Parts: sequence; structure tokens; C-alpha cells
Amino acid sequence: MRKSEFLAELKDRLGGLPPQDIEERLTFYAEMIDDRIDEGLTEEEAVREIGTVDEVVAQIIEDTPFIKLAKQRIRPKRRIHAWEIVLLALGSPIWLSLLIAAFAVILSLYASLWSVIVSLWAVFAGLVSCAVGGLAGGIGFICGAHVPSGMAVLGTAVFCAGLSIFAFFGCKASTKGAARLTRLMALSIKKCFVGKENAS
Repeated sequence: MRKSEFLAELKDRLGGLPPQDIEERLTFYAEMIDDRIDEGLTEEEAVREIGTVDEVVAQIIEDTPFIKLAKQRIRPKRRIHAWEIVLLALGSPIWLSLLIAAFAVILSLYASLWSVIVSLWAVFAGLVSCAVGGLAGGIGFICGAHVPSGMAVLGTAVFCAGLSIFAFFGCKASTKGAARLTRLMALSIKKCFVGKENAS
């Protein structure tokens, strides 16, 4: 792909961003391509080294604050007529309540996801506490001449310690997965804003 084709496609795909941001990004990537050409690469190699348009667009959207995308999207492209304002006001009991309900559902799902993660970490902390307490209690029983009870408590402590190791890796993987899902959801919402702008 040539530089002009890359920049044209990039401009087309970034339609939901403010015009000033689009120009800044195009200038940035044009200079990046020129720098690589100055280093001895061909135009096609320089473009290839930067990455695909999909990768560049995904990175730009991820770096752009959601507020900026939302402001650009809701900014009217033409003057709003009085009858449109009246219709918006009359319809607000319906569309506003649906919007609030949708937001509440998404927020509750998100809170539920993270409450599960917090619960898993609480289980991990409980297992670690049982292991430490069992170790201290087992040693105490053995020192107090209650050897069978002490051995049973020590065995339980070792069992809890082993479970806590497995729980740690499970909690860590779950937390990473939830964070990745959160990032992907935010990116998808941002892409919807940019995509809608392109479609309009």
C-alpha cells in the first residue's frame, strides 16, 4: 500500500473524530512514513512497518478519550428546528427512561463481574489466613502435648496453603480476563461512535 492510499483510508476510517484530531493524526503518520523513507525504506515498506490501517485505527480510538468522541457525535451538524425540540421533549419520558434502564443494566453487569473477582480474591485471602493460622495452631497443639490434634491442624494448614496457590493463579487470570474484557468493551463502544459517524 502506498502512502497516499494509507492516509486516505485512515482519514475515511477516522470520520467520528473531531476534524482537528484527524488532521493531527494524518500529519503524524505522514511524517512517520517520510522518516522511514529517509532511512532507506521504500514507500510500501515504510507503510507496512507502521502496521495495517485496522491496527492504527484501533490504537487511535483506544487513545482518544470517550468524552471527546461523545461530544463530536452529539454535536448537531445542522440547526435544530423548533418542532424537533418539541418532539424530543415530548418523547423524553420514553427515550430517557430507556436510556437510564440500559445504563443501569450495563452498570449492574459490570459491577457483578467485578464483585465475582473480589469474591475470588476474598476466598484466596481466607485460604492464606487458614494456612497461617493452622500452622500456628498446629505448632501450638504439638507444643502443648496434643500431637494428634496438632498433626491434623498442620495437615489442614498445608492443604489450605496448596489450595491458596491454585486460587492465586485462578484469581490472577480472572482479574486479567476481566480487565481485558473491560478494555475491549470500552474499545467497542468507542468504535460504535466512530462507525456511526462514518455511516452518517
